[in-house]
Amino acid sequence: LGNGGSTLHALRCLEEQYGDQWTSFTVLLIHSGGYSQRLPNASALGKIFTALPLGDPVYQMLELKLAMYIDFPRHMKPGVLVTCSDDIELYSTAVTETITFDKPGFTALAHPSDLAVGTTHGVFVLDPSGFSGKGGLEYGSCYRFLHKPDVETMKQSGAVCVRRDHPRVSSPGSHGDSAMASECVYTDSVFYIDHSTAQQLLEFYKQLGTLCCEIDAYGDFLQALGPGATPDYTKNTSNVSKEDSGLVAVRQQLYSLLQGTALNVIVLNNSQFYHIGTTQEYLFHFTAQSKLRFELGLQPVAFSIFPDRAKALDQLSIMQSVLEPGCVVGPGSVIEYSRIGPEVSVGKGSIVSGSYINFSVDIPSNCFLSSVSVKVTDRVEYVTMVFGVGDDLKKSVKLLSDIHSLQFFGASLPECLDLWSLKASDQVFSSEDTHLGLWTARIFPVCSTLSESVRMSLNMLNSVQHKSAFKLSGFQLLSVEEMLTYKDVEDMLKFRRQIYDEVCLQRQKEKS
Repeated sequence: LGNGGSTLHALRCLEEQYGDQWTSFTVLLIHSGGYSQRLPNASALGKIFTALPLGDPVYQMLELKLAMYIDFPRHMKPGVLVTCSDDIELYSTAVTETITFDKPGFTALAHPSDLAVGTTHGVFVLDPSGFSGKGGLEYGSCYRFLHKPDVETMKQSGAVCVRRDHPRVSSPGSHGDSAMASECVYTDSVFYIDHSTAQQLLEFYKQLGTLCCEIDAYGDFLQALGPGATPDYTKNTSNVSKEDSGLVAVRQQLYSLLQGTALNVIVLNNSQFYHIGTTQEYLFHFTAQSKLRFELGLQPVAFSIFPDRAKALDQLSIMQSVLEPGCVVGPGSVIEYSRIGPEVSVGKGSIVSGSYINFSVDIPSNCFLSSVSVKVTDRVEYVTMVFGVGDDLKKSVKLLSDIHSLQFFGASLPECLDLWSLKASDQVFSSEDTHLGLWTARIFPVCSTLSESVRMSLNMLNSVQHKSAFKLSGFQLLSVEEMLTYKDVEDMLKFRRQIYDEVCLQRQKEKS
């Protein structure tokens, strides 16, 4: 459905459940996260339940969202506030300023960003007559909305503003000189749909009957708005993950439905938008000296049992985990919901999630390790996915002859299959529609215990690193795609709960 289709579906559910009553509701609608292919430790339970190294017990993204938007409902007319589950908006406004959602049509928050950030986000072309660029908070209107535009398009459309009176806006890794640095664009995050517009969208959805393609709530709703909107975008499918035949037609219908609807913008000049949707961003914000870490007060160790607190704790992130004395965790690594035994060393810049490691092992640097409980038959079993932190799980090829372009921890996939005595054939992939990629590769062994599944997956990785054989041919193997089909969320939560109880017990002991 895409996040646009799921938004429409959610509106329909509200109406079915509450009838006309829903006309008076203020609704918070959070897209809880799709496949999460760029941050797969959030795939099984949803990005909105990502743990944050904050709070005691740890907060999840959901709590943070509720805290960030706590002032909104008081200044909001009936309608729907739409937000993603992997972004954080921090802002400061004067004591007397309030963020109010009370205008007809759409109202979006806008944040000053580098031009580079604009290329991967929605960008507002603001109406210059009502916009000065001064002050912490300004209400303006948007002439048109650009979805993931290139720099040239931003400049030609008049989206680029020059800021002189504000500290430079920066993104991780940007080094502009001061003249360049004052150029910025205003990018999107959260948006509000007033009730009558939401009602129009719902009517449209009901007329449509069934939705046969992915709709994007940002690209497909917002690009239709504002006086400068043109229907050109409806035919551009370069940013679409799955190209469906019906998409262009549905976009054109949405365009004619929404055309002429206002796009109001609340410009937050003292604000920062953070995205935690990829392994790289996740590691950077949780373990490096990131601005977000400082602003939210993220902790190196949150709600965990961690021996020897003195060890170089600065660049770590340990969340709701039990680490036994003797284990070593390298700088820049994140451990969540795991139990790590005394003879385990974790390298630099790695992610370990939902795992139990009670044997002696060196986990390499830049390793991504995440365990999932599955029920393929009636009993609970375990599978652990392992990758390089930078491996591209979104990449896929159509032909078997092209799978050599898929990289697993620095080696080509055919090379790995060879080491694991697996034959490169269509049977190795779980997807029928020729999406051959790391996401659909059936390479992870199903085991009867959690620690055994971690051991097997680390053996696979070890075999690739040292070019030594490790036979997988005897095991039942699953792809990440299949793990999510067979996942057993209850069992995964049970494991988290055990760790939670153990940390609480330890706390009580320390107190007494």
